[in-house]
Amino acid sequence: MTKFLCQFSAILAATWLSLSAAHAQSTAGALPTDWPQKPVRIIVPFAPGGGTDLVARLTAQKLSERYGQPFVVENKSGAGGTAGTDLVAKAKPDGYTFVVVSGSHTINPSLYKTLPYDTQRDFVPVTNLVSGPALFVVHPSVPAHSVKEFIALAKSKPGTFSFASSGNGSPPHMAGEMFNAMAGIDMVHVPYKGNGPAYNDLIGGQVPVMFPNIATALQYVRSGKLRALAVTSKERTRLAPDLPTVAESGLPGFELNSWFGLLAPAGTPSAIVNRVQQDIAKFYQQAELRDKLMAQGVEPLANTPAEFGQQIQQEMNYWAKMFKVIKLKPE
Repeated sequence: MTKFLCQFSAILAATWLSLSAAHAQSTAGALPTDWPQKPVRIIVPFAPGGGTDLVARLTAQKLSERYGQPFVVENKSGAGGTAGTDLVAKAKPDGYTFVVVSGSHTINPSLYKTLPYDTQRDFVPVTNLVSGPALFVVHPSVPAHSVKEFIALAKSKPGTFSFASSGNGSPPHMAGEMFNAMAGIDMVHVPYKGNGPAYNDLIGGQVPVMFPNIATALQYVRSGKLRALAVTSKERTRLAPDLPTVAESGLPGFELNSWFGLLAPAGTPSAIVNRVQQDIAKFYQQAELRDKLMAQGVEPLANTPAEFGQQIQQEMNYWAKMFKVIKLKPE
């Protein structure tokens, strides 16, 4: 009898463990299966027309097709991208709000004395979507056809040149400040609420210089509305192989790449975060979408949440040091 009871107890224990494991597995997988049950917001903290907006909309379209619910892109520009980003930091972490940030997300902690959110604590990284170089472009009226010619021109007319950016702390802003410091010139920074408004004045000739991401600049260069002098990456890009790098054009060590990544509010279930990242990674392997992204000058990445989180930390450390080099003080 004792032997029977022991065997029976062992069977009950094994059954309980099996059911518990099955329940845990079911619970872990149930949330992304039931989600989403309503439209999902993807905030772009910049004005329409920029590279962040373009990549967000291409990705949102695929997510909408995948889940059968609209993934709606909303442009919430202002304060160098921090206004729209703050909306997501304070949003309910239920998987229905995301934000596509640019490299400025890791720059802003060094640019501003205070932010309305904590760059790391208030967000969970989902994936770094894409990465690509920026272009050093000028309005066709600028009588310079190379980096060296432009530097000589700027030195001969100190204080007369300005450069546009998509906002304070944006990669185009940092590229201009780095160029100023390394070239020994003093261009004046003119911030805009996104790439779209900046391009309007750049193409119109109101501001003569910009360092925009290649994703949106290349079309204007090809049409003759802007002149590209160089790329900001370490090596030449296959999208414009005839363009030299800034580094090989007289400023050794100059390098800056743009990227756009997806974040969610801190506390968003990891099951949703991982599912979204995995699906985006699958989308980005599709030839049609890869071709669309690469035609815009960006390389599809879709790395893991852990890898993206590590990248964010490394870049925050890099810009903290760079601000000391270019002698830019927090605002």
